Amino acid sequence: MDYQNNVLIIDDEPQIRKLLKISLEANGMKTFEAVNGREGLIQAAMTKPDLIILDLGLPDEDGIEILKQIREWSLVPVIVLTVRDSEEDKIALLDAGADDYVTKPFGTGELLARIRAALRHSQHQEESSIFQTGNLLVDLSARIVKIGNESVKLTATEYSILKLFIQNAGKVLTHKFIMKEIWGNPFSDDTQYLRVYIGQIRKKLEEDPSNPKLFVTESGIGYRLNVLE
Repeated sequence: MDYQNNVLIIDDEPQIRKLLKISLEANGMKTFEAVNGREGLIQAAMTKPDLIILDLGLPDEDGIEILKQIREWSLVPVIVLTVRDSEEDKIALLDAGADDYVTKPFGTGELLARIRAALRHSQHQEESSIFQTGNLLVDLSARIVKIGNESVKLTATEYSILKLFIQNAGKVLTHKFIMKEIWGNPFSDDTQYLRVYIGQIRKKLEEDPSNPKLFVTESGIGYRLNVLE
């Protein structure tokens, strides 16, 4: 089989590694495996994977510390597997550099969708200034935004927020991250200000702003720009 992408699985549970290996290779991805954090770091450096699946509950070191070490030298997409489902834990993961997270137990369909989104985002960053998801098309070089064939006018701040989402398409962006990147204030608790702008963007770009499909809320954490087929 001709594999399209290489994926490193860092997980100490043999049954999880086996499940992921079968699912990923059936979908055209070559897999490498590591059973603990130290081996994972070595494999990440040697194999230079296109994406890493990282379990938090590793036997030698907490997965979030492994994630931080990976982020010291690599921007490879990392999807975290975790049984921790509190908002605080998820925010800590994203702030440490995770591209996404999937809570155990998980469905392989959901995980594969998250993997495809992360890989598309990574490839898009390298290849093109044109971004498209659903009926939204954005030409970043020309600052043109269209829904279908209709041009949409955004304010400067709305466009800055949209561009930030596009640069991180498929990822959950925390309130803190967005506030820091757009307004330079990561410590503000005034998320209502951000919600107003997200509401304005949804009115202009969503087919049904009351039931958004593109700019979705991750409750208590932030927002995600979905990458639709």
